[in-house]
Amino acid sequence: MEISEEDKALARLLDALFEGCGYDFRDYAYTSLKRRAGHFYRAEGLNSIDHLRDEILRDDALRQRLVRSLTVHVTSMFRDAAFYRTVREQVIPIWRTYPFVRLWVAGCSSGEEVYSLAILLLEEGLYGRCRIYATDVSEPILVRAREGIFPLSSMQDYTRAYQAAGGRSDFSDYYTAGDNAAMLRPFLRANIVFAPHNLASDASFNEFQGVFCRNVMIYFNRKLQLRTHRLLHESLAMFGYLGLGRSESIRHSGYDYAYETVHHHEKIYRKIA
Repeated sequence: MEISEEDKALARLLDALFEGCGYDFRDYAYTSLKRRAGHFYRAEGLNSIDHLRDEILRDDALRQRLVRSLTVHVTSMFRDAAFYRTVREQVIPIWRTYPFVRLWVAGCSSGEEVYSLAILLLEEGLYGRCRIYATDVSEPILVRAREGIFPLSSMQDYTRAYQAAGGRSDFSDYYTAGDNAAMLRPFLRANIVFAPHNLASDASFNEFQGVFCRNVMIYFNRKLQLRTHRLLHESLAMFGYLGLGRSESIRHSGYDYAYETVHHHEKIYRKIA
């Protein structure tokens, strides 16, 4: 099949991002990338994807905006509340038997799911002996995540999700409200390490009792999905837990044999090989 000029231009842009800046989007889902790159260069007043490629090589701020645009940041606190309820009921009792628990939230975006996990661990009396590593490819989005500031208008929805997830306190205890923003209380950040990590190119950096990579691989092509599954498996300690998004699965990952299913619908698995 003949490759269009626009596809060739996108390939040049992705090569430039990787070779000149170290950001590897070459195995992300192509159709979605092309749409977002097109919207981005037009919004920036540029003429083409090739024009965008030339500009990002000399404009760091533009490059960071592009990276932020190419990565998908759809998230919320206690997203899929039943997932957190299942972790609370079926995973936490096992983690309680460990002297220390290391967790990795891969593709953490702006941090809502990371803080949700911190609240759950706090309520279960485990947070003091946990360390959560929260990573994302986009450094600007990590800055937002570290701040822990979210729209006040979201708190009502987050409160309902928290309650549905089995929350045991008053959700308002976890933030202070300003005019238009809610700032999460500092104690929730105490055991979280935010750091850049690219699932497309970086290696495993520790061994974890739990790895959460939810609603991330749906934006990858098959090659990158397989690479990510290998990385997650390498990063999990034996009998560690893997949490995926509802549209994701270990089926046909090359590691089907390596997990037992903890909860089929909520896509929680335990490493056994």
